Amino acid sequence: MAEQARTAAGPPDAERVAFTEAAADLLRSLTGMHGPLMFHQSGGCCDGSSPMCYERGEFRTGEGDVLLGELRVDGVPEPVPFWISASQYEYWSHTHLTVDVVPGRGSGFSLEAPEGVRFLIRSRLLESDG
Repeated sequence: MAEQARTAAGPPDAERVAFTEAAADLLRSLTGMHGPLMFHQSGGCCDGSSPMCYERGEFRTGEGDVLLGELRVDGVPEPVPFWISASQYEYWSHTHLTVDVVPGRGSGFSLEAPEGVRFLIRSRLLESDG
């Protein structure tokens, strides 16, 4: 995985992305089956608008990607990096993203697809301290 990608701007302690408990439960299960995981949020239509979950390193990141955060999940030994394409980051730079899971068929490339569920992004505006 190329690490030349940028890290999201903002205070170092600002949380930009999080998981719901349902998403964390699924991540624990997927980690048990596949090992360390990562997310990538691209843009576009269809499945490109959903966060994709991969085995760590299966999706190559680079200068066109932004590391939004490395999230700790209880019961998952390693942090789960969440990457977003630079174009999507520009669009969502003022939002907090929450990864949730809902019933339904996701992308065939994302690890949750065989489980009959899909990851989904919920967003809200970041709150300012001013």
